[in-house]
This record gives sequence, structure tokens and C-alpha cells, in this order.
Amino acid sequence: MRFLPAAAVLTCFFWMLGGAPLFDVDEGAFSQATMEMFSRGDFLSTYLNGQPRYDKPILVYWLQAASVAVLGPVEFAFRLPSALCSALWAWITFFFVKKHYGEEQATLAALLLAASLGVFVIGRAATADALLNLLIAATMFSAWMHLSTGKRGWLYCTHAAIAFGLLAKGPIAVLVPFAVTFLFCILRKDLKTWLRAVFDWRALTLLVVIAAPWYAVILYKEGWGFVEGFFLRHNVGRFGGPMQGHGGSLVYYFPALVVLTLPFTALLVPLALRLRAIWRDDLQYFLLLWFLFVFVFFSLSGTKLPHYLLYGITGLVVLMAVNAQAVKSAFWALLVPLLCFVLLLFFPQIVEQAAVRVSDAYLREALAGGGELFTPLYQGFIAACIALVLYSMVERSVSPARKLVLCGVLVTVGASTFVVPALGALIQEPVREAARVARTLDDPPILWRFNAPSFSVHYGQPTATREPRAGDLVVTKAKWLASLPAGLRYQVFYSRRGVVVVRVFN
Repeated sequence: MRFLPAAAVLTCFFWMLGGAPLFDVDEGAFSQATMEMFSRGDFLSTYLNGQPRYDKPILVYWLQAASVAVLGPVEFAFRLPSALCSALWAWITFFFVKKHYGEEQATLAALLLAASLGVFVIGRAATADALLNLLIAATMFSAWMHLSTGKRGWLYCTHAAIAFGLLAKGPIAVLVPFAVTFLFCILRKDLKTWLRAVFDWRALTLLVVIAAPWYAVILYKEGWGFVEGFFLRHNVGRFGGPMQGHGGSLVYYFPALVVLTLPFTALLVPLALRLRAIWRDDLQYFLLLWFLFVFVFFSLSGTKLPHYLLYGITGLVVLMAVNAQAVKSAFWALLVPLLCFVLLLFFPQIVEQAAVRVSDAYLREALAGGGELFTPLYQGFIAACIALVLYSMVERSVSPARKLVLCGVLVTVGASTFVVPALGALIQEPVREAARVARTLDDPPILWRFNAPSFSVHYGQPTATREPRAGDLVVTKAKWLASLPAGLRYQVFYSRRGVVVVRVFN
């Protein structure tokens, strides 16, 4: 990858990486579980606020622990593994596409991947998703290389990537490559190739040697609790029904796809128009099956979250890059980026209106006055981007695809420089400040009706969650103070944007 495209990819993932506090719930939970590995001296099991956490396997916690050991418990360190994994994800995509379609399409694919909204968000988050997507992409690329060349080395790479995926998130790392390659082979009437690849004893041995030791140890340590919590609840249970209110209809992922691919949504149009040609090309057919399987499988799942679609987004992005030359009109292609920038221009006013209109009292307090955090520099940057897009709509010497990429990188720069830090200041900075206040007081606090694991990260110790009793130091939302148990009064030590630290007493 040449210097400027590589710099653009790195900017998408590393620019202002530590510029906002940890966001709850996911970033806070992963980060606190990592910190408790240090406090417990146990780097095999994960605990959150003193309770077993069976949501994800161990690999991302090891990566976060290594980063924290070097850089300390700061936001940048917790997010660094995801940023590195995302950069590697774009890098292997570049080299795969370069081998099959050339450097120009490869550069476009890497930039489309890095600057798309869905990848931008998880690529900068202290969670396991960037790691998993890197490993799924490595698995699928290796699988194709084996299917197309028959070389056994690529088969070993496939199974090794699956094994690390099992350590990153679990069974989904097996399901996607096995199901997609099965569909590809059976539709090409070549099931024998699939059977030989999947059940090759040497490749399976490599998979088991990598993945099995941790699972064996954790099953020995945790027993049925791990089976029930990880396999039954967080894997089988997620497919069987909505968890934590994350449900949706069969069409849930259609609008999700539009949002996740912003601001490059226009590149989906030539794909829809070229389906017959894609179907006749084995590699494009394979990439399309990859995306379609993920889309259909999670549409049928009981639990739906937008980032699940990212497990197949790499195949879609490659198809978008390869077929981007079919987009001839820069005017129509750039309408979506233009709308994105117009939305960002009025984002401060949207925040102010949300603070007035939202029904939740906590969010009203959190967002009040939020428009003031967006400085004239922000307005000037977005206005300049709008002017650039308008000029690009009529300029004819540069291809629409290159213009789209430039717009995408500018969107990520604006979001990481201004929008994410502002939202962090509104929603998460009060949690961090509350932890600082709590550290100055004598008694350990409790969290009450407030799911904010990032508080424990900033406080430096696990925090219990329970009903308050007289004498407790309580961290909660201001709206819940009126619901304290009868007979309890409170003294306020900290109150900002709906977050309070109080002492309760009779």
C-alpha cells in the first residue's frame, strides 16, 4: 500500500484514539474485566466487578492486558488492540485484493473498509469485534486460497485462524467459514473438496492444539457455570431469542446495512445491477455468499445488533471496490456523503433538541447544553467539507470512487476529532469524574440502578451493584434518588449531567 492510502487507513483507526472516556457498557465491561485479571492475579478467567464474566473467550483480554502492562490503564491502551487488529484487517484485505484484481482496487478496498462507519466504530472500541473480524477475514481469504490453488499451507492457515477466532469470540468463528465454504462447494457440485478440507486430520489437529488448551482449563476451573454462561446463554441463547432487548424484525439488517456502509452506500447500487456477472465469477460469487450467509443467518437470529453484519462486510467491501468503476456519476455517488456532512453540520442543534424532547430524565440532563461543546472550529471544518463535496460533484478529472474515499476519510476525521470526544464529554466524563470523587471518600461505593462498568475502571477497584443501605456511598443516576428506600435521605458529593455520588443515611 502506498504512503498516502496507508496513512489514511491509520488515521481512521489511530487518530484521537484516546480522545474520549471509555463508553459504557461494552468498553467499560471489557476494560474492567481486563483490570480484574491483574488484581486477581488470574489471567485465565474473566470477572467483572467480582462476578464471573462468560460473555467472550480470553484472547482480547490478553491483548488488552499486554497493552495496559506497557502503557498503563488509559483509554488509548484499552483501545489499541482493536486499532491494531483493524489496521491488519485492512492490510490483509489490500494484499488479497491486490493478488486477484490489482493494486488500484486493493487500495480502494482497504480504504472503503477503514472509512466505513461500522468498521470505524468497532475499529476504535475496546471490545472483541475488531479482533474477530480480522480473524474471520483471514480465515475466509485463506479458505479461498486453498480452494482455488489446492495448496495445503493455506488450509493450515484457515484452521489456525479459526482456532484463534474461537479464542476471540467463540463458535461464530467456526460457523461462518464452514457454512460459506460448504455452500460454495455444494453449489459448485464439489462436496468432496469441502469434506477433505474441513476434516483434514493435520489441519484439525492444529486447530485443536491452538484453541483447546484454554477451553479445557476454563472448563476444569469453572465447570458447568462456563458451559451455561458462555455456550448456552451467550451463543445458543442469542440465536434463540432477543437478549437484553436487542431484538428486531426480519428486515432489521436492511437499514443496518445502509448505516454500516456510510458514506459509501452508493457503491451498493452497481452490485445490485451486476449480480448476474458476479454470480458467474467464482471469487466474486464466493465473496457474495460470505456476505449473504451472514446477512441471512443473523436476520433469523433472535438477538440482533448492527455489528453482527460486519462478520460478512469484508466480502461485500471487496465487491464494492472491484465493481466501483461501474459508478460513472460523481454527482449521485456523492449525495450520501453530502447528506452526512449536512447532518454533522446541524449535529449540535440535534443534540440540543434531543435534550429537550427525549423522555428519559437522565438523557435530558446528560445532553443539556451539549451543543456548546461543538466549537466554531468544528463548524468551519464541516463547512469546508461540504464545499469540497459540492465541488467534487461537478469536477470531472477524478473518478467518483476516489472522491468517495476522500469523503469517507474526512468523515472519520471529523467524527474522531469532534463528535466522539463531545459525546464522551456529555455521557461518560461525568462517570469518570464521579469515580475521582469517590476515590477521595472513605468508603467503597456501590452502583445502584446504573450499569456503568467504566466507573470501576476509573475508580480502580471492582464496584458492587446492589440496593442501597444506610451509610452507603452510592453512585447512581439523579433520576433514581426519588426512588430510594423509604426512610433513607442522602447527602450529595457530586452531581453532573444526571450522574450523582451521594451518601445515604436514615
